[in-house]
Amino acid sequence: MFQSGRRRKRFIVTAYPSNDQYMPVGVVLRRTPGVTRWAKYAWRAVAVLPGAGPADWRELRREGETVEYHAATLPLELYRAETEAYLHGITAREPSVYVVMRKIVGPYPFEVALVTASPYEAQDYCDSGEDVVEKVPMPQGLLAWVGDFVERHHEDEEFVKRRRKNAKVDGAQDGIGDPRIIKPADIYASPTLKRGRLQ
Repeated sequence: MFQSGRRRKRFIVTAYPSNDQYMPVGVVLRRTPGVTRWAKYAWRAVAVLPGAGPADWRELRREGETVEYHAATLPLELYRAETEAYLHGITAREPSVYVVMRKIVGPYPFEVALVTASPYEAQDYCDSGEDVVEKVPMPQGLLAWVGDFVERHHEDEEFVKRRRKNAKVDGAQDGIGDPRIIKPADIYASPTLKRGRLQ
């Protein structure tokens, strides 16, 4: 295990023995007044802080009823097997980090569950419907770090078209099922086709 980076800003990059890497990333959530009477506040992830220290809902800024919190610091993990997803994310029009939040009961309505640079992993969490996934712009330093990781570990996979074995392409089909398979009652078959099957 090794550490690199500048100590002044607590920028720590740690590599696992398998060349996967992680960096602590702070998540900033903004609370604004709700626009309906049913929701008192609206919460949104607005920024990430690369190399941030530990935090537990520390207030960063307050303007009227709008408050920004450093809600949590989680590791942003990069894996060599996921470089295609990271490449897709950093080459997008707006490179982003995705923050996954879960609703909880307590003084704050969310717990930050995950920070990821993979849009594919974020999509998986969106599909579950149980988590809230926020897209946050990726800071330049974080973009350079992810880009360097992708540059070192990404290998394009060559597309290989599979060939079908023993495929019979000479058979005639009418577009509704296979006429070579006789069915006793086929309500979708044309009368001409039914006559041909009976003879």
